[in-house]
Amino acid sequence: MPAEFRSPKEFREVMDKVFGLMDADPDMGPKLKAADVPQRFEFTDVDMVVNIRAAEDGEAGHLHWEWTDDVDWEAKVRMAMSSETANKYFQGKENVAMAIARRRIKAGGDVKAPGDDGRATGVVVAVTPPGRADGASRCPVPPVPRLLPLMPPPPL
Repeated sequence: MPAEFRSPKEFREVMDKVFGLMDADPDMGPKLKAADVPQRFEFTDVDMVVNIRAAEDGEAGHLHWEWTDDVDWEAKVRMAMSSETANKYFQGKENVAMAIARRRIKAGGDVKAPGDDGRATGVVVAVTPPGRADGASRCPVPPVPRLLPLMPPPPL
């Protein structure tokens, strides 16, 4: 039995913490901003969408995200997955290539495009959780207490 979020609200709270940690990380945040690859994530089982882009001049932090499709930028990369797969993906425990092949992640857009600076970093950030270019298991962000374990929760 897979781990599940208690509600869409809990999922969003957890994901906001994850994005916040990625944004604030002194190594990861600047790399994500420099890659400048706007992304759209759809979480199919909780009926939510988040659009993420590099922060612009005058905006705080390195990343800017909005939980809507009503944004004034276009995603270069689109990914759709369940909240369970997202939980694994953002912990670096989902092999992206295998997840796409097995349709746990549906990817679209210009996934082969480099970042706006012309470097291949954009491809890596767009398709793989930050931290590993090969999609192998590695936690890309510091542990988040509310991130769900990858095993079933104990019975109530």
